[in-house]
Amino acid sequence: MLITARRVLTGSGTYLQDGAVLVEGDSITEVGPRTQLADRADGTHLAFPDATVVPGLIDAHVHLAFDGGGEPVAALAESSDERLLQDMRRRAEQLLFSGVTTVRDLGDRGGLAFRLDDEISRGGTPGPRIVAAGTPATPPGGHCYFLGGEVSGAAEVRDLVRRNLAAGAGVIKAMVTGGGLTKDGPKSWQSQFSTEELQALVDEAHQAGVPVAAHAHGADGIAAAVDAGVDTIEHCTWMTSDGFDLRRDVLKKIIDQGIVVCPAVSPHWEMLPRFFGEERAAAMFALVREMAEAGAKLVAGTDAGVQRAGFDGLVPALAFYKHLGLPNSRILDMATADAAGALGLGEKTGRIAPGLLADLLVVDGDPLDDLGALRQIRMVIAAGRVHEPGSSTEKKQ
Repeated sequence: MLITARRVLTGSGTYLQDGAVLVEGDSITEVGPRTQLADRADGTHLAFPDATVVPGLIDAHVHLAFDGGGEPVAALAESSDERLLQDMRRRAEQLLFSGVTTVRDLGDRGGLAFRLDDEISRGGTPGPRIVAAGTPATPPGGHCYFLGGEVSGAAEVRDLVRRNLAAGAGVIKAMVTGGGLTKDGPKSWQSQFSTEELQALVDEAHQAGVPVAAHAHGADGIAAAVDAGVDTIEHCTWMTSDGFDLRRDVLKKIIDQGIVVCPAVSPHWEMLPRFFGEERAAAMFALVREMAEAGAKLVAGTDAGVQRAGFDGLVPALAFYKHLGLPNSRILDMATADAAGALGLGEKTGRIAPGLLADLLVVDGDPLDDLGALRQIRMVIAAGRVHEPGSSTEKKQ
């Protein structure tokens, strides 16, 4: 299969003009000028003379088990596993047709995300590749305890990590602090694990070569996660009981240790001042800007599934970073190459290069000029499978 287009994004902020991408099976075999590869197509030629080809987008923080409505926890509790899996299939398809070819699912129930990923990888269900955490670790009564990951003590922590790994986890999730989704649990700024428990979780995951994602709103929890050696920090809002406290010594460690921050910005970020107040929302925005300007590596995620966060919101969420003043090239990296690296997939996807998986997004317009072009989808190609907008059918070349 040969794909030709006016522009092909071949590096950070770099287009190959009048370019071509040659795909065989699920992988990219060649990238180059259209004139050089035009005679190399053996079969299908997809021509987009006025469009742009970019890597498939990556949403680094989703929860396919939640419905994105006003009461996602209640909806989850009322759903059987089979009904829930059916709904998760629909959400995965919605992600795919919004241009997302890879997601990191950071907590589901009963290992359903593993089942769904298997269906997708075998071609039975349209959807993005899923790097799943399985059941997130939390103390008794802790944040998201209803997902089944309550543990107490280092031994139980290690056992949960091993069970998730055996089920196929590509990341281990630790609820290092409380969160707003759990109304009867610890507050968002409150830490949940002892130093011994958190270190046991990280050590067990790293022995298996699997990264750790730490849900951490509180400044104390962020510091503890950094000291334990986690790989990504989710939210990273630096909350305290009475405000915010970005600790620059801890931020320096985040940068020096190469820990990635996923702010998990809601697609409806513009509404945050209404919920939190103008002053508090402005402070939260400023913290993300300060981390970005200091050199922290940020990746894009939406927390899809939680309250009012649907499964087609990655591009609206990216506008948040434009609002902060980040250049479009960096924002695209956050949702492609940098996100792939954070998920441990940097040698498999996130870029358009020979040897990588054929995860591609064809859009009208120029995303480096206007991120809104990412909404003008012509075609999504996930691991070589072609998906056309408005249809749940797909074909493999």
